[in-house]
Amino acid sequence: MSAAEVGFTVYPAIDVRDGAVVRLAQGDYARETRYDVDPLALAAAYARAGAAWLHLVDLDAARAGGPTLHGLLRRIRDQTGLRVQVGGGVRDERDVEALMEAGAERVVVGSVAIREPERVLRWIASTPARIVVALDARCDEDGRWVPASDGWTRPATRGLDALVRLYADDGLQHLLCTDIGRDGMLAGPALALYRALHACAPALRLQASGGARDAADVAAARAAGCAGIVLGKALLEGRLELQDALQC
Repeated sequence: MSAAEVGFTVYPAIDVRDGAVVRLAQGDYARETRYDVDPLALAAAYARAGAAWLHLVDLDAARAGGPTLHGLLRRIRDQTGLRVQVGGGVRDERDVEALMEAGAERVVVGSVAIREPERVLRWIASTPARIVVALDARCDEDGRWVPASDGWTRPATRGLDALVRLYADDGLQHLLCTDIGRDGMLAGPALALYRALHACAPALRLQASGGARDAADVAAARAAGCAGIVLGKALLEGRLELQDALQC
């Protein structure tokens, strides 16, 4: 089933560090921009603008392990009506269960999905619709896409295409892929990457992330075969209105 047949989802993103809304440039904690807005208030604003979903990232947990946003997650669920996919620092099945109990509709699994795919495949077998695998990658000098884990600091031993095929063949429904070099840079989405991933595993619900600047980029990601797009900096800095993205 193609993305067009099942619709397209816009995921406004809220990245949280030390309780504040932030964005990192290319995943670098030393290149952080902080925004003067409360995470819950921002989530409520996105809901009022028409969003159905929210992409919530726990940057403290992504660096140190152990999710820290359970309370915020509960408040977002109870006060906004948004469906939330949340990631950052998910290390084991207990983390997955705790986030779901706190109100997560989906849990995004990154580093452990790269380091221990066989383990994550067992989680997917139990709740296939509620696990999002995040295979965030860099393009190396030879043009190969190499996933990176541990806050994007450790390159994977398996290539991106091999990991995608492994997960696609064993029941994964939702795949999120960020071009690390574009994240937070407003350089446009990695359309060639998404076209290749869609061709490799057309049944996956592929989420684009990183680089989107405007409504044209949202439309281009959809045309490339993506089933959704995560929007962060462009929304926070007013370069893109959420309503315009939703109309795509």
